[in-house]
Amino acid sequence: MVVPLSPPLIVRQGGLECRLHFAGTPVAPGRPTFVLVHGIGMSHRYLRRLAAVLAPHGRVCSIDLPGSGANATPAHPLTVETFAALIGHALDMAGISSCVLLGHSMGAQFAVELAVRRPALVSHVVLVSPVVDPERRSTVHQALGLAADSLLESPSANAIVFSDYWRCGPRWYFASLPAMLDYPIENRIRLVEQPVLVLRGSRDPIARGPWCRELAGRARDGRFAEVEGQPHVVQHSAPDEVAAQILAFLAAPVGRGA
Repeated sequence: MVVPLSPPLIVRQGGLECRLHFAGTPVAPGRPTFVLVHGIGMSHRYLRRLAAVLAPHGRVCSIDLPGSGANATPAHPLTVETFAALIGHALDMAGISSCVLLGHSMGAQFAVELAVRRPALVSHVVLVSPVVDPERRSTVHQALGLAADSLLESPSANAIVFSDYWRCGPRWYFASLPAMLDYPIENRIRLVEQPVLVLRGSRDPIARGPWCRELAGRARDGRFAEVEGQPHVVQHSAPDEVAAQILAFLAAPVGRGA
């Protein structure tokens, strides 16, 4: 199931633009706002199934970052810090003062950085299929992992991934790649004050199990979970299971990470 999205809110700052797509119930006491952030070369489209499952539990905001979706491609590469600052500004413009922040793949880096910079804005952090494993910090390793993953993904997931890559274009993808490879998420996560859930599919060849467990262990209040039998784009292939893990995480006592 895919819920219809309202017309996007377009936010511009310093020549950069992003689009916020909303779904779900209005903000109400006890109901969270889920903010979903895509990875390199992608858009909100591969997050729409998860948005549909989360929508009955709160408001969902999926963001298209500069160079992705219908947004203009920046003239120069952006750092993870710049992406995080732009996400924070966009949420401010949308009137979002507290959220459950979820990032997939490179989006996990944006989520960690924003949580560190704006702790009052983020209540919980969910890192789905996070990158980059320090032992695989090279273009070759990432390319091999992506190729292996494409053999495991469903036809619908591959259709979204490769059409978004095509729309993004090789220039912007490869311009963004150094920032992804250089960002020390394994160190920055130590500064995250909020509870953190690291979630992966058990067949993910990019965000591998030992690395994800280690990343969760580096957080002050970190938890690790797997969705059995799923690859890298787990939120598309198993949205119900991913949403269940997120909701259980939100219901868990703070400070009891495992």
